[in-house]
Amino acid sequence: MRVSGDHSQQRNVGLGLALLSAFTFGGSGVAAKPLIEAGLAPLEVTWLRVTGAALVLLPLAWRHRGLLTRRPGLLVGFGLLAVAGVQACYFAALSRIPVGVALLIEYFAPALVLGWVRFVQRRPVSRAAAVGVVLAVGGLTCVVEVWSGLSFNPLGVLLAFGAAFCQVGYFVLSDHGSDGQDPADPLGVIAYGLLIGAVALTVVSRPWGMDWTVLAGRADLAGGRVPALVLLAWIVLVATVLAYLTGVVSVRRLSPQVAGVVACLEAVIATVLAWVLLAEHLGVAQVVGGAVVLAGALIAQTSTPKAAAAEPVAASAPVEGEREFTAGG
Repeated sequence: MRVSGDHSQQRNVGLGLALLSAFTFGGSGVAAKPLIEAGLAPLEVTWLRVTGAALVLLPLAWRHRGLLTRRPGLLVGFGLLAVAGVQACYFAALSRIPVGVALLIEYFAPALVLGWVRFVQRRPVSRAAAVGVVLAVGGLTCVVEVWSGLSFNPLGVLLAFGAAFCQVGYFVLSDHGSDGQDPADPLGVIAYGLLIGAVALTVVSRPWGMDWTVLAGRADLAGGRVPALVLLAWIVLVATVLAYLTGVVSVRRLSPQVAGVVACLEAVIATVLAWVLLAEHLGVAQVVGGAVVLAGALIAQTSTPKAAAAEPVAASAPVEGEREFTAGG
């Protein structure tokens, strides 16, 4: 009984953290768009976001410096895929295809995570998680109104799928770091992931040619003029540092597939914030789609992810020796 109660409490905490992560990630676009319209390139905003967050978390990187020798592969993978890859591919896609279409393609990631767990790791997945993915992806189709932008640029579509695959890396690697008898501290993984991502993005974005005067001015938001540095601070501290911290911890308390479906709420949150702050109004189909995404997320989080086992599973209830959900089994 005690194990079941602790298990339920852990999952509820994980759900709360996943929702907070979705909200903070979802707020990044609303703050970034005014900076882009003010004169910064999408990759330049991405570089500022990741580099600023990496500098904030430098003390954590120093505290967990042992990870450099213990888990170098995990750190490099997280930095290149979960940080640099997702951000660079997504913002590059936005310059070629509609925002809604890019979001829908990127958030095929939960379905891809489910496929990774089932066919690559050969682990069973719950029916609730599968149903949640189907509902969430279907709801996202309505939220982003995919039917309103069917003139796709092939390269833009490819980049959006690149963001989706990199996001799979985010969920899988966040979970993978908790495996073994000496798990990697999520704070250290995030700190070094951001540092490695910042280095990679520096090569791509070449910030030395950026118009730095934009940051000294103001940008349009919600009908007013907001200091650019305030928007940047939100992107760095809330939409990156807080978002990644809560996101990685939530994956370890839930599972990659369940946390991935809950993360679909980011698209709903981003759309609502754009409605309120950027006057990008929602239609009836989008409101209905948002409700379907929420339903899918709630159904998915009721599932009990199953750890890989060397022996056949004899019972559906958690056992005394079951540890946090891991991708490594």
